[in-house]
Amino acid sequence: MSQLKKVLDMGELAVTAECGPPKGADPDAILKKADLLSGKVDAINVTDNQTAIVRMSSLAACSLLLSRGLEPVLQVVVRDRNRIALQSDILGASAIGIKNILCLSGDHQCFGNQPQALGVFDLDSIQLVQTIKNMRDQGTVLGGDSLTKSPRLFIGAAANPFADPLELRVIRLAKKIRAGADFIQTQCVYNLQRFQEWMRMIRDKGLTEQVSILAGVTPLKSAGMARYMKNKVAGMDIPDEVITRMEGVPKTRQRKEGIRICVETIQRLKELQGIKGFHVMAIEWEEAVGEIVERAGLLPRPSLNQDQRKFFYVV
Repeated sequence: MSQLKKVLDMGELAVTAECGPPKGADPDAILKKADLLSGKVDAINVTDNQTAIVRMSSLAACSLLLSRGLEPVLQVVVRDRNRIALQSDILGASAIGIKNILCLSGDHQCFGNQPQALGVFDLDSIQLVQTIKNMRDQGTVLGGDSLTKSPRLFIGAAANPFADPLELRVIRLAKKIRAGADFIQTQCVYNLQRFQEWMRMIRDKGLTEQVSILAGVTPLKSAGMARYMKNKVAGMDIPDEVITRMEGVPKTRQRKEGIRICVETIQRLKELQGIKGFHVMAIEWEEAVGEIVERAGLLPRPSLNQDQRKFFYVV
């Protein structure tokens, strides 16, 4: 069983962080990031060619995290692989000890540095969730053939409460839960009012009782980053008052202000019924994660002593 699942089963607020593999074959690049996150989070989410730019594979990067004794969350996008390759990677991931997986559509290839690449999209992200659930629980692949051994994976999916129409986002979340999602990571939260409304709607439908919601947060490095995300990143909702606040401090202090906003957001999200944890997406800023989780009162993290089968705490 994954550490992430155990923490959630305990009723503790879980904490995960995002880690982007390098644009090259250097293992030290991923291991340096991992060392910055060690002891600060319950699991490390490894992105899969994010923004449609070629990087070290998520599967290989996850294996490097395992070599450090850390727990990865394997991101898998349906953009690049057909159903045969996807199911093969799922079996391989479980075989090497990966216990968590996050199923995503992936950024369209037109946004990356190789827009001429063909998108596969043989399955969509909801079908991928269902496929993994059947492999895990029924021991079968698509088409019905039996597996000699089932993969044991804690299955995650993503949700964007800030895309319109809001009612459709709730319906899509319900579909992912029915397909077999065990946990949900949300788009990064800046518009708290909109997020609170989404949470109210999913609570009213009983969805928060069926899945663990991890609210996404991203510390802003600058006012320019905030403006870019608001205007150029699809599905992002950054209120003008957040941008004004970032612009109101000197550039030399904007990173500190971004961390302060992130911590304040976590504190407010803690008060929302149905929130089971947080996913910290510090984009190429892994050194900020420790400060964020500490100031947000999320340290120390619980860790399982495998010999005694009891939880103890590590800093």
